[in-house]
Amino acid sequence: MSNLMNKWNQLSLVKQIIIGLFIGIILAVTIPEAAKPITIFGALFVGALKAIAPMMVFFLVMSAISQHKSGHQTNMKPIIFLYLLGTFVSALVAVVVSFMFPVTLTFAAGAENVTPPGGVVEVLKALLMNVVDNPIKALFNANYIGILSWALILGFALKDAPDSTKTIISNFSEALTKIVRWVIKFAPLGIMGLVFDSIATSGIKVLLGYGQLLAVLIGCMVFIALVVNPIIVYLNIRKNPYPLVFKCLRESGITAFFTRSSAANIPVNMSLCENLGLDKDTYSVSIPLGATINMAGAAVTISVMTLAAVNTLGIEVDMATALILSVLAAVSACGASGVAGGSLLLIPLAASLFGIPNDMAMQIVGVGFIVGVLQDSFETALNSSTDVLFTATAEFAKLRKEGKEIVIKR
Repeated sequence: MSNLMNKWNQLSLVKQIIIGLFIGIILAVTIPEAAKPITIFGALFVGALKAIAPMMVFFLVMSAISQHKSGHQTNMKPIIFLYLLGTFVSALVAVVVSFMFPVTLTFAAGAENVTPPGGVVEVLKALLMNVVDNPIKALFNANYIGILSWALILGFALKDAPDSTKTIISNFSEALTKIVRWVIKFAPLGIMGLVFDSIATSGIKVLLGYGQLLAVLIGCMVFIALVVNPIIVYLNIRKNPYPLVFKCLRESGITAFFTRSSAANIPVNMSLCENLGLDKDTYSVSIPLGATINMAGAAVTISVMTLAAVNTLGIEVDMATALILSVLAAVSACGASGVAGGSLLLIPLAASLFGIPNDMAMQIVGVGFIVGVLQDSFETALNSSTDVLFTATAEFAKLRKEGKEIVIKR
């Protein structure tokens, strides 16, 4: 048994996760009823990540800001630019692909008890209200915009505090980071439970009726991950982007795919940034911020689902309107995490651009809930892995301008 444990510990975390993934699939297909108790591993894993993430972000950002030395650049401006650019380009790609491969929908019920936002102003208002949320409430509800804003304010307020106070905050930050590493060690068991639960509960048959819609949604996201994002990275670092792209997809995208939660994946992304040797002052802010505003996958979902409804209803769309949809989808996606229900509940907002009534738009959301088993997984994987990708890209671009060598740790 000890030899087996030693061999297991010698495997990389990614290989351990892949083994857990295959075991979960095999158990779900062969003995779903007998193996049902293993779903607790998935629930515990996601629960632990969600529990530790708000505290970790709060103390990590507060520590980084309070101990920030004057003259040290955090490189946040180019990261935010890449986040916004990536989200807009993703919406634009989704619109173009929807024109090339038009999809129609079979409307479904299932969204009667949810309320979409009334417009872009309401989305942005919710986003701004999250900034001034009560700090205890923000931590309790995992409101990362509120957590970030209070961590930044307290960090700046503590810049002139005694070194002993800063040391205590730093110690808390390091302790929480250590706990995150402990939790991530259980990722193989967590992924096994999550993949088992997904297959055993939903199965694959329910998705077959929406095969064309899923093909467009997933095809767009894969194209963005493997073509669009690498082009953006190359234009910034002037170096083969795929080692970095694949590392982010492998070590961030896989866990995000199965947890289906950007918030739960924040600790994973922090650990990956540390592994890449990135500046802690920068990624401690950019990663939780990215989990809120870097929403390429959400922009794809909003655009594709809206245009699928437009095609179903036979509404003519010109290029100017399609471009407006791209901008609207990108802006809405940035506020998705501030709205209960995520990207799906922003579809009625985009649908209103074409005069689609709210009751019809909510049927589109119902379809979204059905395909969400796969759509949401791919969306979260793209969103979360891109947080690390663009953070690393901005830092490597800075090194290139300074004439320093760029080393991407494999």
